[in-house]
Amino acid sequence: MHLTIELDREDDGRWIAEALELPGVMCYGQTRDEAISNTERLAIEVIADRIAHGEMASSALAVSFSIPDEQLAGQ
Repeated sequence: MHLTIELDREDDGRWIAEALELPGVMCYGQTRDEAISNTERLAIEVIADRIAHGEMASSALAVSFSIPDEQLAGQ
């Protein structure tokens, strides 16, 4: 499973990252890296829970993440 992480910065300076392919999987962080790490961790937990409940095949555990270049530029 390949997940794309989208990043945004809130007006208060916090970062938010979202795994686009898993609706609702988004996390804040004080830094960009913290938001990404939190989102990756939550995505893995959601995938593991879906596998445990028979909603996904165990092959979904082969997870990779990417951040589009335009998201990294100017951040």
